[in-house]
Parts: sequence; C-alpha cells; structure tokens
Amino acid sequence: MHKLLFASFCVLFSINVFCQTTYFHATGKVINAETKLPMQGASVFAENTTLGTVTDQDGKFVLALPNGGYNLIISYAGFNTKNERISGNGSQAPAEIIFDLSPKDKLMSDVAIVSNGEVKNGWEKYGKFFLEEFIGKTKNSEQCAIKNPEVIKFYFSKRKNRLKVLANESIIIENNAIGYTIKYDMDSFIHEYNSGATVYSGYPLFEEKKDTTAAQLQIWKNAREETYYGSTLHFMRSLLKKQLQADGFEIQLLTESNGKETAITVKDYYGALNFVPSDSSNPASFYPNQWKFGILYKDEVPSEKYLAENNDAPKTFQFSSITFQNKEKLFIENNGFYYDQNDITFNEYWAWTKMADALPYDYVPE
Repeated sequence: MHKLLFASFCVLFSINVFCQTTYFHATGKVINAETKLPMQGASVFAENTTLGTVTDQDGKFVLALPNGGYNLIISYAGFNTKNERISGNGSQAPAEIIFDLSPKDKLMSDVAIVSNGEVKNGWEKYGKFFLEEFIGKTKNSEQCAIKNPEVIKFYFSKRKNRLKVLANESIIIENNAIGYTIKYDMDSFIHEYNSGATVYSGYPLFEEKKDTTAAQLQIWKNAREETYYGSTLHFMRSLLKKQLQADGFEIQLLTESNGKETAITVKDYYGALNFVPSDSSNPASFYPNQWKFGILYKDEVPSEKYLAENNDAPKTFQFSSITFQNKEKLFIENNGFYYDQNDITFNEYWAWTKMADALPYDYVPE
C-alpha cells in the first residue's frame, strides 16, 4: 500500500524496465467470498506501476510483470479490495493465487460516515488544502489536476480536530507535467491539526499519456528524468546496486540528545546501513545502525518553493531522512520495490514531494 506520513515541519503501459528484459507471470482467480462464484471483470494491477488487467469469465487472470517485487491489488465495485505482495523472475513465478472478495458492509459504512459528519461544500472549504497535501506544491503539481473532484468527500471531527477524506470512486489525476494519468483508489486520508501530521494511503495505477507530437513526448521524457533523479526510487535502486556515491547520494546517521539532532558522517555507507545484497532466494535488506538516517542528494539543489517554506533547509543539496518506526529490516526487490513501507517515515525533502512527483516502479530513465 502506498502510504506517506509527514509533519508540517518536515516536509497505458510502459515498456521500460529496470536493468532487465525478462518477465514473470502472476496468475490467479478471483471469486465471490459468499457465493464462491468467479468474478468476471475484477481489476487486477500491480500497485504503483502501469501494469494491470481484468479477470475473464472464469474469474482468472494472467499478468506479465518485469522481474522484481510488487503489491498486487484486486478490486471490484461494491467489494472490499485485497492486496498481496508478490515477487518473481523469469525462471520462478509465484504460485497461482485465489482471491475471495467479500461485499462491503454498506450499512455499517454509512453509519460510520454519518457519525463523522460530512462537511457541506467540503471541496470549496478544504479542496486547496487537500491538493497541497495529496498532490503537492512542487513544479510538477502546477500541471496536475483531479478530473473528478465530486467523488471526494470531507469529514471533520471537532472533538479530535481531525480532517478525514474519503472517495467513493477512484480519484483520476491528470499529471501533464510528466505525462501520466493516475487512477488512485484511496483507502484513507487523515490530517491531524494538533500535530500537523498527514497520513494518506491508497493504490495508484499509472497510464502513460499519449501525444502525437515528438516535442511533447520529449518534454515528458525530460521531466520524468528530472523527477526520478534524487527520488526514493532512485535511492533504493542505487543502494541495491551499491553505487550510492556514484549516483550523488551521501549517508549520515542521525542521533538525538536533549532534543537536539546530531548528524554522524560515515565512510562505509553499506556497513552503516547493514546492507545485505540479494541472492537467488532473498531480496536485499538493510537497517541502519541508528534508526533514523539522513540522505543527501548532491547532484541537485532544492526547489526554490521548498526553500521558501523551509528557511533552515540546506541550500546546496536536497536533504531527506528516513525513520524506521518499528525497528525492522527494510527489503528491496530488484526493481526498487521496498517493503514493508508502513514501517518507515520519510521526512524533509522526500516528504514534501507527493503524488505530483510519483513515478511507477516500471519506469527507468533511458
């Protein structure tokens, strides 16, 4: 599940693959949990990619995926969404998976929503705030638009001083900056006004926008590359290949004492992160010696918009940090997919870049 946590003070189908030309096939069947009958037309896609399909009349699907790891999403209108983490390569694919989808409890969900109090004219009151927290405030966000804002509902709790946002259909995001249409199945969006923290989660499916002009295609290509370099996806792939320094990254361990944070410079990045490369049966893994560490990306300076909002941020490089909340290892598949994503929190620059700067896992710069 795509999930971000940050605080106010921190913060169709591509043929590109990541260093690979081989695919594996994810196969399965989707059935109704109550009737046990096959479900035709269920949506099956690899989260945060351009890769998806639908089930046939027997409820079956076959989805070709470039080697690596994915979160496979199964959804059908009126039924609870399911997801399954899978991985494979050309010579080894996961076993066929049976997904049984259960109908949503409409009565209970209606009662829960009513009790939270939907805000009348919610988009007029909270729409701009929602766009900034969900789409972002980067250069790319200026060319993003939500095509169906009417599906988005806002609920405010005075007692908890909390804003909750739900969508009764997929949110359609047009990103004209980097040339994608994103179908985002939002699970939840919550902003806590007391702490300034926002959490949102959901399942994005990307589709490449089409254009007949070579000039526009080149603009999108250049913008995607600019977005990719220095991103979390770029970092995970660089760590995987053990070329952090060559790719412009530097690692610092972060400690806190008496409310003051101290950065510790390290020479051996991979030792400081306890990095273990992948082998034939296991993905790569890492966990830092300190459960919070900083990432400096030195090949680009921060956005002027970011610096205007964060006066104390470094001016000559992009600084981000990762906090391991549950003190567990993070695993990386060979396409840059990492898990468990709910166990970590991004801060500073990476927390500031949101859906407008998201790229699918099957993207690779040329």
